Amino acid sequence: MTRRCSVWAGSTLAGDPGQGEGGERRGSLRRPGRYPLGPGHRPHLGRQGSTPIVRRTGNRFSVNAMSAISTRGRMHFMVFTESFDAKVMCRFLDRLVGHFDHKAHLIVDRHSANRSKTVRAWLADHHDQIELHFLRSYSPELNPDGLVNADLKRSLPHTHRARNQAELAAETRRFFHRRQRQPHIVRGYFGGPHVRYVLDKNPMSF
Repeated sequence: MTRRCSVWAGSTLAGDPGQGEGGERRGSLRRPGRYPLGPGHRPHLGRQGSTPIVRRTGNRFSVNAMSAISTRGRMHFMVFTESFDAKVMCRFLDRLVGHFDHKAHLIVDRHSANRSKTVRAWLADHHDQIELHFLRSYSPELNPDGLVNADLKRSLPHTHRARNQAELAAETRRFFHRRQRQPHIVRGYFGGPHVRYVLDKNPMSF
């Protein structure tokens, strides 16, 4: 009998520098389709009567990341620099199934890439390894992986801003590697008020 394991998946975009005062660039974080989030207001020491300016590189760069988490505290992730599309999704799925010796059940949102012909064809060839289950439309709050994105934003260094894409990718990978060694934090993502239903329906996934 096939063992059932459920994984929650999502994606995020980290580090699109925003416009600061005086034309300077400053690091920011955003998710696709949302406004950039700046690093927050923190006290600065500067000359009285003048606004302190922290000079940053004017280069624009970003990285993408997607992850899958389980109620047992496991996490799998992939960091990439290209836009998220069907080919990236297939690459992530191919990497994901390599971690299991039984069929996995992956809960995802209804992004067009997840429902594309390319992904459906890949799933047909791997139907004995993984199956996708879709959240209802316009319900991002029901996906616990959204809390991973919020955690990533809070955890990226504030004292040292990435100066290029490679540094940003390295910082993002360090965050995910750290969380992989902290299953109690990953399990905590399922404690939010909108996602606790997952524990009621499937208390131990894999």
